[in-house]
Amino acid sequence: MNKKFQDLMHHYKVQMFHQEHDRASVDELSRQCLHITEEVLQRKYHYHFQKLPDANRVEIINMIQSYVREAILPPVVEKLVARQVRLEHRLDSMEKFQRELLEVLSEPGVREKLSR
Repeated sequence: MNKKFQDLMHHYKVQMFHQEHDRASVDELSRQCLHITEEVLQRKYHYHFQKLPDANRVEIINMIQSYVREAILPPVVEKLVARQVRLEHRLDSMEKFQRELLEVLSEPGVREKLSR
């Protein structure tokens, strides 16, 4: 039984390593992240003024907003999305590992050993 647990854990670790370092997995992760990042950045968010400011302030605020949207926001959103996608893949692998572990624990011989 201990050997089965070790094999399951080893299989999980190998799978996680391949998910994060295999060329095809990294390319797929990058494609997913870029797609989600583009989708997020396509949404337009507008700042609504409480009082109408003068034209100079509006121009400065629009310039800052454009700079943030085009220069600062894309890499930040991309890193957040990449982290989220990696965590989702890791969670899927963990669920698979738990299912396999529960299948091993539900085998008749294992149940008898655990009930003693």
